[in-house]
Amino acid sequence: MLHPRIQEVTERVIKRSKATRQAYLERINYAKKQTRVRSGLGCGNIAHVMAACSSDDKARLKADEQPNLAIINSYNDMLSAHVPYKDYPDLIKDIATKYDATAQVAGGVPAMCDGVTQGRDGMELSLFSRDVIAMSTAISLSHDVFDGVFCLGVCDKIVPGLLIGALSFGHLPVYFLPAGPMQSGIPNKEKARIRQKFAQGLVSRDELLEAESASYHSAGTCTFYGTANSNQMLMEIMGLHLPGSSFINPYTELRDGLTGNAVETMLKQLIQSKDANCLADVVTEKTIINGLVGLLATGGSTNHAIHLVAIAKAAGVELTWKDMSDLSEVVPLLTRIYPNGSADVNHFQAAGGMGFLMRELVGAGFLHNDVKTIVGEGLEAYTQEPRLDTDSNLIMTSATGPSKVKWVSCPENSLDEDVLRPINNPFSKQGGLQLLTGNLGKAVIKVSAVAVEHQVVTAPAKVFASQSALQEAYTRGELNQDFIAVLKEQGPKAKGMPELHKLTPVMATLQDEGYRVAIVTDGRMSGASGKVPAAIHLAPEAVEGGIIAKIQEGDLITLDAPAGILKVHVSDEELAQRELQLSVPSLTFGTGRELFTGFRNIVSSADMGASAFGVEQ
Repeated sequence: MLHPRIQEVTERVIKRSKATRQAYLERINYAKKQTRVRSGLGCGNIAHVMAACSSDDKARLKADEQPNLAIINSYNDMLSAHVPYKDYPDLIKDIATKYDATAQVAGGVPAMCDGVTQGRDGMELSLFSRDVIAMSTAISLSHDVFDGVFCLGVCDKIVPGLLIGALSFGHLPVYFLPAGPMQSGIPNKEKARIRQKFAQGLVSRDELLEAESASYHSAGTCTFYGTANSNQMLMEIMGLHLPGSSFINPYTELRDGLTGNAVETMLKQLIQSKDANCLADVVTEKTIINGLVGLLATGGSTNHAIHLVAIAKAAGVELTWKDMSDLSEVVPLLTRIYPNGSADVNHFQAAGGMGFLMRELVGAGFLHNDVKTIVGEGLEAYTQEPRLDTDSNLIMTSATGPSKVKWVSCPENSLDEDVLRPINNPFSKQGGLQLLTGNLGKAVIKVSAVAVEHQVVTAPAKVFASQSALQEAYTRGELNQDFIAVLKEQGPKAKGMPELHKLTPVMATLQDEGYRVAIVTDGRMSGASGKVPAAIHLAPEAVEGGIIAKIQEGDLITLDAPAGILKVHVSDEELAQRELQLSVPSLTFGTGRELFTGFRNIVSSADMGASAFGVEQ
């Protein structure tokens, strides 16, 4: 039976979304009823579609009898997680040819790396890039000549952007193809230790670079449980990946076999059974709730407090932080993956991975099982895990492709309960994210990464305009005390909501030295936030008149994560008397300034998804 809280939250989301979801489905149903795409094209139109194709593909497209698959690719050879995508289009095309079908790269989307832009001017374009990706995806599909879609993306804003854009073409079946995490390098805990030593001036830049390079060392996703790997969990638990495919390392036989199997699965659905589930049928209110449960049960990235709201909106679903908070009260925390623990995603995969996690959540009534996925009805297939086919005792298998793949039952028990636990022995009875409310507004905190003794802090404010200002104050020896660092004017309208990870080494060092410290900001810190309590995504933000703009040096602030409280101990009368002189912070980058101005004018607040890519109501 479904857990009563899951049922309660789902029902109110369905009720709240009735009008917007209906409007979305009306558009999708209209698109479904139209004449099969290519048969409605004029000769000049179809000539453009196939101009550069081989003679065989031209013949297939002219006949218009078999599917044409779209590939939306985020490949570049600078971003490690997306380097493997270089070879995916050719693999997809080769398998399509075996089925007498065609596949085309419909478009590319930008894939910037927050790890490169941390603390740099380019970070101000990071969140904006999600909406650029969404629009690029929709533009790529607007040629309206495709019968199915493969989205190739892994990291931070890329997966949410691809999904938001693809939902505009929700009448098509859409699969997400993961690339997988890199092999484990230096332990994340050791990397964090050396970062703190560098912040203290105790190790050299060369030593720091050596440690960082030993952590980020090859193609594939970074191995900590930040936004990138939270994306992969989300796509699988929402039924948009093949079962068990999220965390298989790149350039392995099983990885290639899964990619080939995904292409075959879509083609068989389109050609043989004619029953491919379209994206709008997969992404529903219940699917969104399942994604949120997965995020809470794994202590996933706080960025998804923004992304899931925006994704839901693109599907006509109205999701709120209150929904997330109410679910967090009952969803147990089942994983410890860095920064919530010392293990990385490869250890999680080895311990039982997504199959074990989803079986536990389904069995205890925390996931909706009456949902559609890319492989059919329900989540039973997602409680299994893929293996290379070396025998004939198959549950499900791929007949062709680079390697045959079969699915077998996931382990009965977790193979490492320091990393992954059963539902009856959770790390915590509550989820990894918490909503904070009070006179400052609404914010989010990742409690799964913060030790219990650090989850409540009351201390005077120290107000900063930037990360560098805090770092400089630390260097001058001005921060050896209890305090709450307040960084304002970092929100989506102000500066594009850049991540503020350069705060972490300094604040973690001060916490280790025994000081009671915390962070309050209308900016963000994502899934790698670390062990210092951080109230982030504060809404309303400073430039929208949020109370954070009125905080002064020395004001007493309480951050109480267990109680869900965030407040400044200043009377309403005093706050009203403080003159509020809001200004839009000047952008620090040059060439993107004009581009960002348009985004600033229409972007929503953090609790509304911080998105400029809305849904026509």
